[in-house]
Amino acid sequence: MNIVLYEPEIHSNTGNIARTCTITGSTLHLIKPLGFSLEDKYLKRAGLDYWEFLDLIVYQNYQEFLEKNQTGTMYFFSTKGDLSYTDKKYEENDYLIFGPETRGLPIEVMEPHWQNVCKIPMGEKFRSLNLSNAVAIVLYEALRQENFKGLK
Repeated sequence: MNIVLYEPEIHSNTGNIARTCTITGSTLHLIKPLGFSLEDKYLKRAGLDYWEFLDLIVYQNYQEFLEKNQTGTMYFFSTKGDLSYTDKKYEENDYLIFGPETRGLPIEVMEPHWQNVCKIPMGEKFRSLNLSNAVAIVLYEALRQENFKGLK
């Protein structure tokens, strides 16, 4: 599975997501600009000793990401989505794309793929879940659908 963070801002969220990707065998894709340095000690601390095992790909911008990833279905996660993340059937080479913590994915990124924009249901008066929690929720649903292939 592929986890994509579009312009992530908070090092500790990215570190937690990196750890989740490592233990699930998922690839982490980071689309610049990043709100932190990849050398940040707090980023590495959040990923603990898993960081060296992470399958990480960094892109200069969203266009480069699109050019280099043309296979697999792309799913976009946003509070603006109409479908629940459980309404989709994920496959192992799909891309699960999440936006920056303070502003989410831009409409222009999601619009061409609106049929694959999903949300995680939550109470109406709340803005959103923490990014690392949202990634874990969706990733584990996708892995469950694949019968946790490769995991014990």
